[in-house]
Amino acid sequence: MYKGFYNLTSAMLTHQHNLNVIGNNIVNISTAGFKQDRYTASTFDDVMYSRVGDLFSGGQEIGRQSYIRAASETYTDFTQGAPEPTGLALDFCIVGDGFFAVEDLEGEIAYTRMGNFSLNDEGYLCLPGFGRVLDPDGQPIYLGTDKITADKQGQIYYNGGGMIGRLGIYRFEDNQEDLEFNPKGLFVGEGAELSEDYQVMHGYLERSNADMVKQMTELITFQRALQSAAQVSKMYDSLATRTATEVGRI
Repeated sequence: MYKGFYNLTSAMLTHQHNLNVIGNNIVNISTAGFKQDRYTASTFDDVMYSRVGDLFSGGQEIGRQSYIRAASETYTDFTQGAPEPTGLALDFCIVGDGFFAVEDLEGEIAYTRMGNFSLNDEGYLCLPGFGRVLDPDGQPIYLGTDKITADKQGQIYYNGGGMIGRLGIYRFEDNQEDLEFNPKGLFVGEGAELSEDYQVMHGYLERSNADMVKQMTELITFQRALQSAAQVSKMYDSLATRTATEVGRI
């Protein structure tokens, strides 16, 4: 009977982890360039063996039983979000492989798909609250004005003049392995190199790749599963209490 407690407890923990991940996805549904997280769990298996002969003979597996589920991995889904027109001069969207590079005041470089940029007090292109946007050479991009145009390669021009600079678009060999979140919610990692398979859309932002309908459906599903596991756990507890009481009387 006590195996049921293990199964129910692990189920509640698993569903709670799922709810935490889904809740974060829903909160960021309107965040430009946001990449949704997915949660996976695995099971611990107990294997029974049959031994014939002496203790040193090999055993033959005769069955498996899964006892509990445990957290396996929370991974980020890097699929493309839909481009959304904004008409704003300092909004940019990457279509394809790559990230914008942003340098904060401490000199740390982070990477993001958010392209809702602005100009800081010194005239540099920046991601508000995070830092200055970098070019392909890893240098901050000075504009001095928002009267600009840009082409599909991320080259930025004055409205009636020449080229000002170019957005640096960086890629990684394996996003899952090479990138992780920093405390500010941007990606950090080693091994960045310039991307070639991309287009930049000027006056657009990349929408979050989290689907609201799907996230809400999963939220309801895991909430009900968590409630069901909690109710059955109470039944197990009541049954265990009653069993112990009856055994004590005997």
